[in-house]
Amino acid sequence: VQLVESGGGLVQPGGSLRLSCAASGFTFSSYYMSWVRQAPGKGLEWVSDINSGGAGTYYADSVKGRFTISRDNAKNTLYLQMNSLKPEDTALYYCANIIADGWGQGTQVTVSS
Repeated sequence: VQLVESGGGLVQPGGSLRLSCAASGFTFSSYYMSWVRQAPGKGLEWVSDINSGGAGTYYADSVKGRFTISRDNAKNTLYLQMNSLKPEDTALYYCANIIADGWGQGTQVTVSS
């Protein structure tokens, strides 16, 4: 399992970012996929899941209504569209195939003025 995140960066409060996760080494279209984040000095926090087909999406209360998870199974890519970003969204964001225990290296998102 290989997962490579991209798209993080520094953004002002209220701004937007789109994270991407390129997957390889497994049949991407067969698996639930997740986004998980870790804020500085804190533990892992689940952010969102999407089922294998993409029709079922699930969100933590802290991001519901602001973040949108999606996937392109033809491109083996997972996405996280993040809008209305807040300073408390600052974290290292990981793409994960939890069932196969595969994690990316993370992409840093910093929300600050």
